[in-house]
Amino acid sequence: MGDYGYAMHPYFKEMPGIGKPLARVAQQNIEDIKNVEAEIAKEVERVKNSGKSTEALNQKGEMSAWQRLEYLVDPGTWCPLHTIYDPAHNEERNTGVIDGLGKIAGKWTVIIASNNKVMAGAWLAGQADNILRVTDIAKRLRLPLVWVLNCSGAKLMEQEELYANRRGNGTPFFRHAELQKLGIPIIVGIYGTNPAGGGYHSISPTVLIAHKNANMAVGGGGIVGGMNPKGYVDDEAAASLIEETRKFKATPPGRVEIHHYGTGFMRDVCDTEEEVLDDIKKYVKDLPAYAPAFFRVAEPAEPKFPASDLYSLVPFNQKRVYPMPEVLARLFDNSEHMEFKPDYGPEVYCGLAKIDGFLCGFIANNQGILGKGYPNYADYQGIGGKLYREGLIKMSEFVTFCGRDRLPLIWLQDTTGIDVGDTAEKAEMLGLGMSLIYSIEQSDLPMMGIILRKGTAAAHYVLGGPQANNNNVFTLGTATTEVYVMHGETAAAASYARRLVKDKDEGKSLEPTMQKMNDMIKDYYAKSRPAYCAQKGWVDEIVDLEKLRKYCEAFVGSYYQNPASICAVHQMLTPRVIRG
Repeated sequence: MGDYGYAMHPYFKEMPGIGKPLARVAQQNIEDIKNVEAEIAKEVERVKNSGKSTEALNQKGEMSAWQRLEYLVDPGTWCPLHTIYDPAHNEERNTGVIDGLGKIAGKWTVIIASNNKVMAGAWLAGQADNILRVTDIAKRLRLPLVWVLNCSGAKLMEQEELYANRRGNGTPFFRHAELQKLGIPIIVGIYGTNPAGGGYHSISPTVLIAHKNANMAVGGGGIVGGMNPKGYVDDEAAASLIEETRKFKATPPGRVEIHHYGTGFMRDVCDTEEEVLDDIKKYVKDLPAYAPAFFRVAEPAEPKFPASDLYSLVPFNQKRVYPMPEVLARLFDNSEHMEFKPDYGPEVYCGLAKIDGFLCGFIANNQGILGKGYPNYADYQGIGGKLYREGLIKMSEFVTFCGRDRLPLIWLQDTTGIDVGDTAEKAEMLGLGMSLIYSIEQSDLPMMGIILRKGTAAAHYVLGGPQANNNNVFTLGTATTEVYVMHGETAAAASYARRLVKDKDEGKSLEPTMQKMNDMIKDYYAKSRPAYCAQKGWVDEIVDLEKLRKYCEAFVGSYYQNPASICAVHQMLTPRVIRG
């Protein structure tokens, strides 16, 4: 056993196995999935290469944001998020910040870096919402928030897209104050010119570390030079602005001389860019965190089966079924688990597993035919991916037990929705769906989502989706992800069925209406693809199948780093209820 020993080791040292070796390699399926992953990788490279070249920055003695992150983050731990997020469809096609989870000095942190290759890290439309998503992660996981700041202020030509509003660019400053109120530290390394909104990013964190050439101010030189407006610019105003701009370029407001040697806002000033990052590491090292062994229930172990099997297991064709337990076997430590109520609510899997030696709850949509006589309230056959009465009850119970035992939850969605029709209504689908949402909210648990394939209809909400704002930490998509209110063909039928009847009864050609239906089907397909889901923010990142476990490890390790509440392992009910 580890240095501390392990509580309840008869339960967790050797749990029942799940999964078996891959029966066959599905070569075409592998190619289809990897082609989409290549498309996403191309989009990621586009974002990384946008703006100024890295070489041009380096020639000026400046590292790019990507280089700063590579230096700062412990090797092999970076889990990027929101890389191609672009909710406002910017000219730049990104939000101007880079973010994700990563270890610094051995501790999990949430990191945001200004993309100094694009307008010197300016505020762009959509950036505020991106930042708020990231600060949500810090808040929910109680992780330190680290800024690698290089913000030239707002993109003034588009101020109406970013300045005001409830979730506008001032909101993150209030969120910084909230994090500190909750005892969550914010550490910022400051580079370059940070006027106006960039200045508040500099001053609102807990610890300020500056490069020697950095400055932070309420307003930059250009703003200060234009503080006496006449309503128009004439020759006199232009000449005055030229003179003031030259002066402030030489001695910008808020430089180190002011905010280190004068106000003392900047704790440290560093001669090199690397020294700023080294200082961040020093401060993170001193932050509170439990040693991992404090919460582990067993030694970490890799799954028995390789992650590459997922490319054969998860069908690219959405109409094909597959064994969800085999997917889980490629995520769990040593491919072991404890399943909750396996003979009840067979459309969903609920169970405990170990991730990097930590306990975690899992809920997933089973696939395929569910067996004769199920659901027992209906005379039709139940199919996996759809939710029925027993499954909704089972998930509510499991979420409640995990909340009681303070066990983080990971959801794997592949759902076509909730059972519908009068028979389903009598079986209380509406009330039980809402009951599950209540159980999730009541649990007060951080949760991670994976939309493995379909995230459809109200089931997308009730299965711990991104809409669970107080619980869902982040949601991942894959190359097989589709998110829509219903399948395109179903939507077309719902929208145009009556028109078809009318056309038929009036003896009109059905062709025009059928064309509209087919156009709608194509539009649904285009607007549910993985890249579109990530750009719109329906998922926080599209991740290669073989990297899913890495994100699971990051989430679970982050949860146990400094939790707000603890249930001792020997006081847990969930494993005892499972064993009986």
